[in-house]
Amino acid sequence: MATERVCIIGAGSSGIAAAKTLHQKGIAFDCFEKGSGIGGNWRYLNDNGMSSAYKSLHINSSKRNMEYSDFPMPDDYPDYPRHSQILDYFESYIDHFGLRNKITFRTEVVRVTPLSDGTYSVTIRNDAGERTEHYRAVIVANGHHWCPKYPDFPGQFSGMTMHSHNYKTPDGMSDKNILVVGIGNSACDIACETSRSAKQTFLSTRRSAYILPKYILGRPLDSYLTPFFFAMPLWLRRIYGQFLLFLTWGSQAKYGVPAPKHQFLSEHPTITSDLLNLVGYGRVKIKPNVRELAGDRVRFEDGTEEPIDIIIYGTGYKIVFPFFDQSFIDPQNNELPLYKRVIHPDYPNLYFIGLFQPIGAIMPIAEWQSKWVAGILEGTVTLPSQDEMKRTIKIEQQRVKRQYIDSTRHTMQVDFHPYINEIKRELKRNSKQSSRRFIIPLLGKTSVTERLA
Repeated sequence: MATERVCIIGAGSSGIAAAKTLHQKGIAFDCFEKGSGIGGNWRYLNDNGMSSAYKSLHINSSKRNMEYSDFPMPDDYPDYPRHSQILDYFESYIDHFGLRNKITFRTEVVRVTPLSDGTYSVTIRNDAGERTEHYRAVIVANGHHWCPKYPDFPGQFSGMTMHSHNYKTPDGMSDKNILVVGIGNSACDIACETSRSAKQTFLSTRRSAYILPKYILGRPLDSYLTPFFFAMPLWLRRIYGQFLLFLTWGSQAKYGVPAPKHQFLSEHPTITSDLLNLVGYGRVKIKPNVRELAGDRVRFEDGTEEPIDIIIYGTGYKIVFPFFDQSFIDPQNNELPLYKRVIHPDYPNLYFIGLFQPIGAIMPIAEWQSKWVAGILEGTVTLPSQDEMKRTIKIEQQRVKRQYIDSTRHTMQVDFHPYINEIKRELKRNSKQSSRRFIIPLLGKTSVTERLA
């Protein structure tokens, strides 16, 4: 059975970028959102249960580097807007481009099944019950910051435990001893916020991190992430970045945050302008990795122990696709090999938008990914052979392993400008450059497996 429609899963920042791009190209689609509104992770207390936003959350990329290319954020927004302002921006975006009535809300995608002809059956569930539809392609934009990952520490803890995904405010945490595990962006934000009213906040880290401020020499941090910066060899980027950090606040070890043993730019950056000061004030105390949970106490690898009332795990997320059977797509250890972080070489017409971790903002990159996918769907852009895609994936995996710490946190890293340039090059591919059509063409045209001369 032939169909021309495309299924988009999710109406967060990546899903609405995909919807807008397909809409402008005249490609028929259905966009399903589990919650009652758009915004995904940026909708505080989202009723889809997948938002990790806390009440005090502000963006870590500046507004000019986070906005969509054809819809700037308002001039009166600050450099780093809060989550409610970002959600308002998304609402204005979908209204401006006429997308609201093209999104089906309160509808969960419960199953996606590949069919022998390269199309997909998609089962959805809402108040009207379950039904299954048929689509020529599926775009997955369900996000990857919603399924908490916990460490496996020995022992038992008798106090309150939560993941940063479930943290919303520090209410009820006053005069408590709080341990935040992890030194990523959310963990540091939460440690800083709780420390202002807690009896004591501790921050546990295995290997520390380079702490980057939101401003360097009066400019937003990401204003330095220019094409010229990414054109530098990695060793020079490391020297340049560390020089700027030193100009900003000298040695972080003098504040009480240990200098990491790994090289600069070998991990996803931790951005906070508050942590070093609060460590210097003694409001946040840095501890090494947890050795053991011991009732109402926690023992650390340096032999010290502390009485703890609440543990908050800022230990990242698992990549999960609850609508895929594990025999189809199962990203073990957050590994999902994709060509240019979008295309699975074994499954035609399945696209992933926003499934990456950038040095820079996600939204502009998701917009370029959407343009690429739209070009493939309309037949103006084609893909390399399956073998070439797999070779490219291996090369990229090796590059990431050379630069980054071996961790499930670093399986999807991309650099902002170089990656966008890669997608722009893919957009220039035509049928003469490709040895294989990897799309379902429009009705009555060639088949999915057509080999080109």
